[in-house]
Amino acid sequence: MIDIPEAALSWAYLRAGGPGGQHQNKTESAVQLRYNISLGDLPGDVVLRLKKLAGRRLTDSGEIIIESREYRSRLMNINSARKKLDDLILKALVKPKKRKPTKPTRASRERRLGAKKQLSEKKQDRKKPLI
Repeated sequence: MIDIPEAALSWAYLRAGGPGGQHQNKTESAVQLRYNISLGDLPGDVVLRLKKLAGRRLTDSGEIIIESREYRSRLMNINSARKKLDDLILKALVKPKKRKPTKPTRASRERRLGAKKQLSEKKQDRKKPLI
């Protein structure tokens, strides 16, 4: 796990829907994790990538909301939510490679033009002959 300050995290527990019977209906086993980006110790470029990766999970106040309701156990859902946050931050830590623009090779250009010519000839053969 990544070292995230506890001050940046806040937890809420919810009732999870779905099958599970009486136990499911009376326990709050689903977990909602809120991570405040501004309280985390992350560099600026990582914060920008993290915000982009978070997508809809990012609120206007700068928090990322992660929910976990996969398991019937609250503890397992807590671990799952924490792992999802760790994975998201790890993804944001990786700098994307800069694209190097390349030119098509001469052979690929010739193949493309040859295919265009072949298709053009095929369509020309479909026309009615001029009398």
